[in-house]
Amino acid sequence: ILASTPAITVLRGEARFKDARTLTVATADGGTRGVSFDRCLIATGASPAVPPIPGLKDTPYWTSTEALASDTLPERLAVIGSSVVAVELAQAFARLGSQVTIQARSTLFFREDPTIGEAVTDAFRAEGIEVLDHTQASQVSYANGEFVLATGHGEVRADKLLVATGRAPNTRSLNLEAAGIEVNAQGAIVIDRAMRTSAPHIYAAGDCTDQPQFVYVAAAAGTRAAINMTGGDAALNLTAMPAVVFTDPQVATVGYSEAEAHHDGIETDSRLLTLDNVPRALANFDTRGFIKLVAEAGSGRLIGVQAVAPEAGELIQTAALAIRHRMTVQELADQLFPYLTMVEGLKLAAQTFSKDVKQLSCCAG
Repeated sequence: ILASTPAITVLRGEARFKDARTLTVATADGGTRGVSFDRCLIATGASPAVPPIPGLKDTPYWTSTEALASDTLPERLAVIGSSVVAVELAQAFARLGSQVTIQARSTLFFREDPTIGEAVTDAFRAEGIEVLDHTQASQVSYANGEFVLATGHGEVRADKLLVATGRAPNTRSLNLEAAGIEVNAQGAIVIDRAMRTSAPHIYAAGDCTDQPQFVYVAAAAGTRAAINMTGGDAALNLTAMPAVVFTDPQVATVGYSEAEAHHDGIETDSRLLTLDNVPRALANFDTRGFIKLVAEAGSGRLIGVQAVAPEAGELIQTAALAIRHRMTVQELADQLFPYLTMVEGLKLAAQTFSKDVKQLSCCAG
């Protein structure tokens, strides 16, 4: 599409900043070309981050790219990391028939509410996935078709090794300092709500920035950057950004966790409703998980929701809208929700702030 548009010139190669108004492009044919600009958008994405574990770089380890492209199924798969990619692929390979061991430096979902990591760890172990938390590999070796990972808890042996410890912004080769563009400690480009960098005429969007690494965030940021680069005024508000991890059960979050709220000086009141109190979960014969609501103490305003449920992703957008519109938990509890839907669990969780839902009839308003 780009190449066929007359107003767009496509250069294939590697670009870096010469200064704040000029790019130098090492083209695919071996040449070099300078490109001057009034405004620039950086959207270089991110790549798998590989930890500096002794011996690892000398082995044929997988990143998510190789794992997804493989046409063979390893009998034993070891996974280093607890990222979204790590947990999703660990469970996928386990269900395809691999014996999977996943090792986390801390715990699964360590950045989220602790109940999330506990629930997913329990679910993984229940289906035979070995979860080694608080475990780091101190050495990796590979010989005769076998990986050996040395850890403080003994050796882990596997036929394939997946390294999924997150993704690093593709910014190192851009010579950003020549353009006066600020990056954070992880190399991510620092941007404001309008996607502007520290150089006001240069914008950035997507995984190369300090925004959350989700495709829909990147798409929204890119759209707003284009609007602003052409004279518009568009901002990206991430205060009610929903996120879903496609494990089984799924993990869905939006807004503050309790710890995040406390870090920002917000006093909270919270409730956790286990799924054995949600009619749809009972009808599905699958009550793994919970729905947790976090409210601002005093006002009762909903500021965060965390859910672990087989269909958690299908309810989180309703929670996001409630947060965006500054609803209180009582206002959420007073809404009409269709009976026997998973999203009804939000209403039930909201009702727990004022009553014991175990004493209610199946569809009490």
